[in-house]
Amino acid sequence: MAFDVARIRGLFPALGDGWVHLDASAGMQVPEQVAMAVATAMRAPVSGPGGAFPASQRAEAIVDAARRAVADLVGGDPAGVVLGPNVPVLLQRLAEAIGSGWLIGDEVAVSRLDHQANIAPWLRAAQRPGAAIRWGEIDIETCELPAWQYESLMSRRTKVVAVTAASGAVGTRPDIRKIADIAHSVGALLVVDASAAAPYMPLDMAAMGADIIAVSASAWGGPAVGALVFADPELLDRLPVSSLDPSTRGPERLELGAHAYPLLAGLVASVDYLAMLDDGATGTRRERLHTSMGSAKSYLAGLLAKLISELRAIRHVMVIGDAMRRIPVLAFTIGDMKAADAIVALADSGICAFADDVPSGVFTALGVSEVGGAVRVGLAHYTTSSEVDQLVDAVADLRR
Repeated sequence: MAFDVARIRGLFPALGDGWVHLDASAGMQVPEQVAMAVATAMRAPVSGPGGAFPASQRAEAIVDAARRAVADLVGGDPAGVVLGPNVPVLLQRLAEAIGSGWLIGDEVAVSRLDHQANIAPWLRAAQRPGAAIRWGEIDIETCELPAWQYESLMSRRTKVVAVTAASGAVGTRPDIRKIADIAHSVGALLVVDASAAAPYMPLDMAAMGADIIAVSASAWGGPAVGALVFADPELLDRLPVSSLDPSTRGPERLELGAHAYPLLAGLVASVDYLAMLDDGATGTRRERLHTSMGSAKSYLAGLLAKLISELRAIRHVMVIGDAMRRIPVLAFTIGDMKAADAIVALADSGICAFADDVPSGVFTALGVSEVGGAVRVGLAHYTTSSEVDQLVDAVADLRR
C-alpha cells in the first residue's frame, strides 16, 4: 500500500491558507479535481433529461455516472441509488415514506450515538401514528453502543432500526453486522447513516447487512450532495412517491425536483479522488476504492493513536470515550476551561476545531454540556503528523 500524504496535500488548494485543518468532522476540504469537475459542468450546456439533444443527454449521463459512483463506494446497485441535496433531507423523505404505513403500537429503534439527521425524522414519523420509540444507549465510559442491547429493544412490531456506522462526535464504530442480524430476525429494516464513516474506511453494505445506507459527499471533500442506497432496489417501488411525478419508478420516486447537475459531476470526481488515495491501487473503481480506503484507514489509525496517547499524557486533558473500533474523530475536555473558549485559543494558534457545548446528541447522554462542553477534532486524508504535534502543543499550552 502506498499512501503518500504529501502527494495528497498537493491536491487541495485550500491547504495553502496556513491553517491546521482539524475540522474534518464537519466535512473535508475540496480537492482541485472536484472543483474543476463542478466548474466544467457549469460551463458546458446541460439541460433537463428526456430530450434528444446533447445538453439533455449530458444531464442523463451525469445522473447515471453519479449513481454508479455511489454504488461503487458502498458496494451497492446503481438502480438503488437515490440522489438529493443532503442526507437530512433524504432521511426525512425516507422516514415519511416508510412511516406512512405505521400503526399505533409499531416501533422504531434509534440510538443516542447517532447524529440528529438519523434520529429526528424517525421520531417525527413515529409520532403521527403513535408508534413507540426504542433507544439504543451508549456506555458512558467507553462511548460504545453495545449491540447486545438490541435483542431486548426489538420485537415483531419493530419496523425500522436506525443507527450510525460511526459517530462524527466521538468516533465510535458500532457492530453494525450484529445489529443487522438482530433487526432482520424480527423483520425490521436497518437504516445505516454512514456519512461519518465513508471518508475513513471501505464500505460494504452487504457485509454490514444494511438495507438502506446514507452517505454525504461533503464529508470526504465532495460537493453538498447526499445519497441513499437501497440494497434491494425493488423496495423503492413499494414506497409512496415523493416525486412530483406520481408514475415514476425506481430511485426517482424519492427525488424531488431537478438535480444540481454540476454538483453531481463533482460527486463523481470526489469518488474518483477516494479511489486514488493509494497511488498503487489497481483494478475497477470498486477495487481501487477498497485498496485506497484501506490505506487511508491504516494511515489515519496511526495518527489517531499518536494523538490520543499524547493528549492523555497532558494532565488537564480528558479524552472522551475509549471505543475499540473507531474513526479518526476525537472529543476531549480541557480542565475547567469551556470548550468555546478553548477553540478560540486554538484558533489563535492557527488550528481549526469545534466546540460541542450545547445539550444535543451524544454529549447530552454523556453530560458533557453540563461541564462546559468538549473540543472536537477530526483528522483528514491530508492531516500530517506535524499537525497533530501542533494541536498537542497548543492544548498543553492552554493551562500553563
